[in-house]
Amino acid sequence: MPAPQGTIKDYKLYSSSLKEEMELLIYFPESFSPLYKYTVVIAQDGRDYFQLGRIGRVADELLYQKEIQNIIIVGIPYKNVHDRRSKYHPEGDKQSAYIRFLAHELVPYLDQSFPTYSMAKGRVLIGDSLGATVALQAALKYPHTFGHVIMQSPFVNDTVMLAAEEFADPSLLDIYHVIGIRETDVPTTDGQKQNFIEPNRKLNKLLSRRNFSFFYKEFEGEHTWKFWQKDLKRALINTLGI
Repeated sequence: MPAPQGTIKDYKLYSSSLKEEMELLIYFPESFSPLYKYTVVIAQDGRDYFQLGRIGRVADELLYQKEIQNIIIVGIPYKNVHDRRSKYHPEGDKQSAYIRFLAHELVPYLDQSFPTYSMAKGRVLIGDSLGATVALQAALKYPHTFGHVIMQSPFVNDTVMLAAEEFADPSLLDIYHVIGIRETDVPTTDGQKQNFIEPNRKLNKLLSRRNFSFFYKEFEGEHTWKFWQKDLKRALINTLGI
């Protein structure tokens, strides 16, 4: 018997930090009820996670099999590649404002609108590539707001490493981290090609040395949704398993 399918609904939220209206795609499981509490998964690259990652269908299956706790998934789409880079990249001109939007505008809106747990361990930030980068940076800046991070092939530079190195209390965060062993020559939005795996290995060593709670795996693959989609089931079970 196939798993009952949840629904994805469109919402709008004006951001004073970004001075623009933000689109939200919110997944509700088929059994959604205001009588229950839900962990919130907030996905950067939100449309990609629903369309390319099929995260809603993955959640349907895992919820039906009782492998993960009750969740709603909030996808935040980007408008174009330039908008994505400006909000997600560590040196992006809108990254600080985007992180403020996540912590100071989106979270209060979700807590007021839906039956959430309203605590850090009840919120997960997920992202791929630059989306994973900004997810980690947001959690490092607001660890009392976001308690879990799922990073699929994050872009890592000195800014990211410094933030992890200077983070005051590693016990506050739980991190899921994967990278492909063939991510050695990844095209980036600035027209360059970069080695992703070596900086990710350095980040993993730093997380280990500083005693973060983390899961780390190098998968046999490249910097594409073909591999991130396959990883989503494990990522959700590892982070939200019952």
